[in-house]
Amino acid sequence: MIWTSGELRVSCLILIGMMGAGKTTVGKELARRRKLRFADCDHEIIARTGVSIPTIFEIEGEEGFRRRETHMMDELTQEPDIVIATGGGVVLSPLNRELMRTRGVVIYLNVPPQILYERTRHDRNRPLLQVDNPRQRIEELFQQRDPLYREAAHLIIEGGRGNPGTMVRMIENALHKLWPTEPESELMRTLNVALGERAYPIHIGRGLLERADLILPQLKTKRVAIVTNDVVGPLYLERLRATLEAAGMQVAVVSLPDGEAHKDLPTLNRIFDMLLAERCERSTTLIALGGGVVGDMGGFAAACYQRGMPFIQIPTTLLAQVDSSVGGKTAVNHALGKNMIGAFYQPRLVLADIDTLSTLPVRELSAGLAEVIKYGLIRDLEFLEWLEQNLERLLAREPEALAYAIERSCRNKAEVVAADETEQGERALLNLGHTFGHAIETGLGYGEWLHGEAVAAGTMMAAQLSHQLGWLSAADVERISALFERAGLPVWGPRLGVERYLELMAHDKKVEAGKLRLILLRALGQGVIHGDASPAEMAAAIEARCR
Repeated sequence: MIWTSGELRVSCLILIGMMGAGKTTVGKELARRRKLRFADCDHEIIARTGVSIPTIFEIEGEEGFRRRETHMMDELTQEPDIVIATGGGVVLSPLNRELMRTRGVVIYLNVPPQILYERTRHDRNRPLLQVDNPRQRIEELFQQRDPLYREAAHLIIEGGRGNPGTMVRMIENALHKLWPTEPESELMRTLNVALGERAYPIHIGRGLLERADLILPQLKTKRVAIVTNDVVGPLYLERLRATLEAAGMQVAVVSLPDGEAHKDLPTLNRIFDMLLAERCERSTTLIALGGGVVGDMGGFAAACYQRGMPFIQIPTTLLAQVDSSVGGKTAVNHALGKNMIGAFYQPRLVLADIDTLSTLPVRELSAGLAEVIKYGLIRDLEFLEWLEQNLERLLAREPEALAYAIERSCRNKAEVVAADETEQGERALLNLGHTFGHAIETGLGYGEWLHGEAVAAGTMMAAQLSHQLGWLSAADVERISALFERAGLPVWGPRLGVERYLELMAHDKKVEAGKLRLILLRALGQGVIHGDASPAEMAAAIEARCR
């Protein structure tokens, strides 16, 4: 489909900017999301001539190359449904500038010269930079070309920060603002956690960090305090801060060290230090921007500060988006047990921006999939089957697949939480694999294994015990193992020693009247709370699933 504004073709998107601005990388992602063809002008010239750009410069000079560039741009800009990445010097020709402006939307990726130098200093395929002082040459080219880029551009995107996914979303947002008939790439999905007067929405979609309209209705005053960490903050804090400040909010920030090893009372006190230093009131809203550790600690701080302040979850990991941000469990760890000090405290809003998953390390993505798979195992066999068919799409981070998996997971959790908020019964099913898994995390030392990794290995122990009890077949156990392995997750626990496992499990929160309640599987898609497993049965399952 082609959308137009007057005679302007919004289906022809032309990226301009200096060498090293990221036009090819951003262009490929933009084309993929919008289902358009991608073409790199320089690469098309290479394919047509059969020689490299430096060779063309050597034989024909820059003037000869520019003639070829103009012919190629004339050809490419006549194609429908295309994203074009241009060479850095394409704007030197007045004909090229006029041709681009009249045939498509020209988008200038404006990146500071210092960043351009860092990106290109080792590249030997850029003839104009083969000089004694390439840094100075980049500065000179930037001063010469920046006015021409601005003259040619319909949109200017400030680059140099963030990843290609962030840049693409900035482009899509700008297109949508300039041409309201231009549809957004994905619709936002919204669920509701039904808790009466404390009900709250879960919004799932892309570009939600820029959606002040979703956040403002949940704020009591114009003051917010953001809790993030040293990994997520540099990636997404400024985007969120800009959104809030543009809406007139006063923003205070504390950044915590990253990782499960810092999910403790001393680190929690850093949040309280910031809240007190900034003279935050009970009506100030705390926003947790990060993964499960940030969400748990931010939520617990909100529950405690002045006996309760409103808070919002903005999870940036898959695990947090599908599990820890929903349901109101907040806590810190103790040396003797995971999440032993905490409170049930519900957020006002959960905002799951799928774009934040583009920067998630592969290991973290896999860890999140452990919690996704859990929902299929305990109560949603149809979803389990969908995961078996679509796991590679999730690993490839296809937005449509991720949105569906996050929504389905959150819907499952929201239904359970609405029925049993404080885990008196059914909600305990959400802890499949967690009793064994928490023992792994505590026994190895917090942070050695990611939470999702420990849950996967713990789920295999629970599956083994379910098999020993005659509920699962050997084929069922293997089916679970195969899915976890495809997700890049461990299916064998570390050898801590059976006695150590049992000792750590005895501190689990699911111990009642001295008896440990385990979450097992009566069948695939049917979790069950089981309080009658003997130490010998648990020991056998642990021994069978450790290497």
